[in-house]
Amino acid sequence: MENKHAGDRATKYWDVSAAEGAASGHPTREHDLNEAIQEAAALLRAGETVAFPTETVYGLGADARSDEAVERIFAAKGRPSDNPLIVHIAELSQLDEIVLDVNDTARRLMEAYWPGPLTLVLPVRPGAVSPRVTAGLSTVAVRMPAHDIALRLIAAAGCPVAAPSANRSGRPSPTLASHVGEDLAGLIGGIVDGGPTGVGLESTVAEAGPDGTVTVLRPGSVTAAALARVAASVHTDPALHSGRGESSPAPRSPGMKYTHYAPRGSLRIVRGQDPGAVVARVQAELAAAEARGEVTGVLAYDEHLHHYRASIAISLGPVGALENAAHRLYAGLRRFDEEGATFMVAEACPEEGVGLAVMNRLLKAAGDEVIDV
Repeated sequence: MENKHAGDRATKYWDVSAAEGAASGHPTREHDLNEAIQEAAALLRAGETVAFPTETVYGLGADARSDEAVERIFAAKGRPSDNPLIVHIAELSQLDEIVLDVNDTARRLMEAYWPGPLTLVLPVRPGAVSPRVTAGLSTVAVRMPAHDIALRLIAAAGCPVAAPSANRSGRPSPTLASHVGEDLAGLIGGIVDGGPTGVGLESTVAEAGPDGTVTVLRPGSVTAAALARVAASVHTDPALHSGRGESSPAPRSPGMKYTHYAPRGSLRIVRGQDPGAVVARVQAELAAAEARGEVTGVLAYDEHLHHYRASIAISLGPVGALENAAHRLYAGLRRFDEEGATFMVAEACPEEGVGLAVMNRLLKAAGDEVIDV
């Protein structure tokens, strides 16, 4: 364990990235992992904040029942007060303490996709969690992460853990512990480094109606097609298609309001049906920016990346395998910042399957600045 200073206090740091991957059959590493989890869990029980890995991104956790603990999340992140938090649990038995009811559709979704990157919005039990978690709503967002460290930490803490992404609000979400440190060292109690996350985008958030209808409030790697295998029907919330919505009412789910995931420079998205036209416009935008003296960056798919001339060129993988784009997106946006990019262009992708989630995050990162060709 190390202590890292970047803000006004020490942030405890546990590197269990090697231990987590090889814990089984290796007593020393298992001991190190268990010791780190117990120390981090003690911080959570004491009302502190701890960042930890999940299968999606790193989360910044605190005891969901404590107003003071949850307030530490908002303070560290600089998060708007009307943006609700997701509560993470390690056992289904914890649900009864948090929610009033789980309808049959929600239950079937849990059976199919928990543990996993699916968050369900459910009626909250009054007084079960801090009102800061729900942002005044009558519902609470809950999920069970599919990550051994996360599950063991939540179980050891003995409480439901509220945990948004472990980054400063508006910044790209963290997929490495080093990303957490860049944003929050000195502002939070601890960081558990479990290595890189898998999915790379936040969980799908959905609300299941008693009639079998499921509404997607935030797209993720559990796609509408996957939800439709369980639900009678699936549709997306209209707010997903209506822009940033800073002046809209309180969001029903995390990630529905405000510009998120943004790099420090200016980001544009080029979208079109003709790949040749997209390539030509992307390169024209990059060339014009270079002529202005900008440090340029491009996020593009493998099929087109070789066409572009930019200071920083980042591959999102093949357009036919968008799970790669999901995994690489946030790290790519952070690399632009690290290398000083001031003007960036990203290729759009089809808004189908996980592509809907990739475009949702890209649009928020770009502040909905889209060039249609």
